[in-house]
Amino acid sequence: MTTGTEAPAVAVIADGAEAVRVAADLARRFAPGAKERDRDRTVPRAELEQIARSGLLGITVPRAAGGAQASHRVLADVFRILAVADASISQVLQNHFVFVRVLKDRGTAAQREFFHAELLRGARFGNAMAERGVDRRKGETNTSLRRLDGTTDLLLTGRKYYTTGAATADWVPVKTKDPDGADVVAYVAQSSPGLSFGGDWSALGQRGTHSGTTLLTDVRVPADRIVAWPYNADELRTAGAAGQLLHAAIDVGIAEGALAAAAGYVRTRTRAYADSPWDRAADEHHLINDVGRQAVQVRAARALLERAADAVDDAEADPVLDADKVAEASLSVAAARAFTAETAVTTASELFSYAGTSATDEEHGLDRFWRDARTHTLHDPTRWKYHHIGNHVLNGVAPRGPLL
Repeated sequence: MTTGTEAPAVAVIADGAEAVRVAADLARRFAPGAKERDRDRTVPRAELEQIARSGLLGITVPRAAGGAQASHRVLADVFRILAVADASISQVLQNHFVFVRVLKDRGTAAQREFFHAELLRGARFGNAMAERGVDRRKGETNTSLRRLDGTTDLLLTGRKYYTTGAATADWVPVKTKDPDGADVVAYVAQSSPGLSFGGDWSALGQRGTHSGTTLLTDVRVPADRIVAWPYNADELRTAGAAGQLLHAAIDVGIAEGALAAAAGYVRTRTRAYADSPWDRAADEHHLINDVGRQAVQVRAARALLERAADAVDDAEADPVLDADKVAEASLSVAAARAFTAETAVTTASELFSYAGTSATDEEHGLDRFWRDARTHTLHDPTRWKYHHIGNHVLNGVAPRGPLL
């Protein structure tokens, strides 16, 4: 966000249809510079500022609080559209909406009121959950909150990694434990003394996510910025599926972007093979068939994404969650995650078999689709998505776990 007395106005998006239109307009603006941002490992500050001013960051705020209360179907579409243009930018927003959801599920009325206003002014949440050198299955953490004598404030100290978007966010939600040992999230203001960033993100893909180290050294956090961590593995919930849905949307966007890039390159640059009776590579029957088969995979991935989004919306339609609907939402998202991950990697790889040797020249930047897909799809093992689905089919076991 721009700091100063004359901050740019932030739009308020009225409904889901407007959110999708805004996302499409932003994607058109972002796409031309994606190759250069990837090549130079540029943090997309200007693009994230445009997103903030567009109003997209507040689209899940309830209507009663002035937001659009966008559905999961809309949110998935927004993420897919942005990922077609630049998967790094779309990834930065995934964490934002996860921590908006944490506030919805466990924030107090006063906390929701405060942060809803922040979201509608264009504020963005980063992420500081993961740590190196701890066993996350047991909930271990080296990050600590301790009480500050003579005040209700607490001091936060720790070192986090994979902190996507934190360095440019207005608020950095930090997963930690309170002095009594309970899991909590501390929402830390960007301006807080003791908060710093390593700038050490060096992954092969999604280079613009700035997902490296966040350091916290005696960061003072007011008690009313501490939110209870809302989830446990045995709880009936849809939050995990909702977060995973956005990852699936990013994979579909990468696949669609890769397929479009391949088609454009073949039409304009790829030469017909020496044995071919056709003058244009785009007229070769073998190539047409191969691209068609891959296009069917991409269409199927998008259809699974949309079905999964509808299943999550359906599960959340009633005030009291229904176990069968929650299970269907988790299974639908698991299926989408498995298929979209494989489709993204395959489409981004096969791009080169269609386009030919010249397409591997780094001046074209076509390798970013594969690098982004390969990096992003490592978030969660696809094999576990198939496990949950197979276990339900064979043994009637509903999915349970921190990611479902």
